Amino acid sequence: MTYEVLDPRFRRLIISHAKLEKLYTGTRWAEGPVYVPAAKSLLWSDIPRDSLMRFDETDGSVSVFEHPCGHHNGHTLDDLGRVIACEHSGRRISRLEHDGRWITLADRFEGKRFNSPNDAVVKRDGTIWFTDPTYGIDSHYEGHAAQSEIGASYVYRLDPATGEVAAVVTDMVRPNGLAFSPDESLLHVADTGVSHVPTHPRQIVTYAVQPDGRTVRPHGVFATLESGVYDGFRVDREGNVWTSAGDGVTIYAPDGSPIGRIPIGESVSNLTFGGPKRNRLYITAQTSLYAIYVNAHPYGW
Repeated sequence: MTYEVLDPRFRRLIISHAKLEKLYTGTRWAEGPVYVPAAKSLLWSDIPRDSLMRFDETDGSVSVFEHPCGHHNGHTLDDLGRVIACEHSGRRISRLEHDGRWITLADRFEGKRFNSPNDAVVKRDGTIWFTDPTYGIDSHYEGHAAQSEIGASYVYRLDPATGEVAAVVTDMVRPNGLAFSPDESLLHVADTGVSHVPTHPRQIVTYAVQPDGRTVRPHGVFATLESGVYDGFRVDREGNVWTSAGDGVTIYAPDGSPIGRIPIGESVSNLTFGGPKRNRLYITAQTSLYAIYVNAHPYGW
């Protein structure tokens, strides 16, 4: 079964005869997909192998884009099409310049090293909002084992123009994936704290962005999962949330109602919209890269 329709609203977001494609397999933990239009390629991470992978959509080939790479996790693009990376072992937010150099945008908060930046999103004002759980310092598998210097896991706002870093969400156990609503009035953040606190709820929490555009306040729980976790996710231009959810992708309407699901069959970590028309959903699961064409597009496109 390609789709599970949970609500009639989901039918207009899918192409009924489109099939799920496995584009590549062989990763240890696939993560952080980002579509790079200028290169007609998708980049994604194999974190344990410390490799940044590249899928060329012109011929379907897969190659290693960079190794080692600082155990990259999540990626996004800035408004100039440059790749922004969250580095586990680099413990920094970095950017790939047009001349091929990786530069550090931020690696500390109040003089203390980040834990292991996990996922990031760029707001329309150019600021980078990112999560910083401890998964890259919890062991040597996805980075380098170390003690947290900050002693907590926050969501940060980075202004790349000034280098200013501010903690905007401080009430989560392990913030992970994040995305804004299309009008950027809401920030959705996944909390995977169950990895460290067994009784912690598996949920996506919403924060209301304040009029200053720099701070947020709690708005409520957007969605809750019974098993597995929400990891990375994206929002389409209608405000629907397409999220990893255990062994599949679950789609939620803007009101938080689950409206559909795409079963994958292995633990899904993240996803992104790509292709020339941004209607191809690329999905990273534990060992593989998948894709399926949908009738939806990311906000901002």
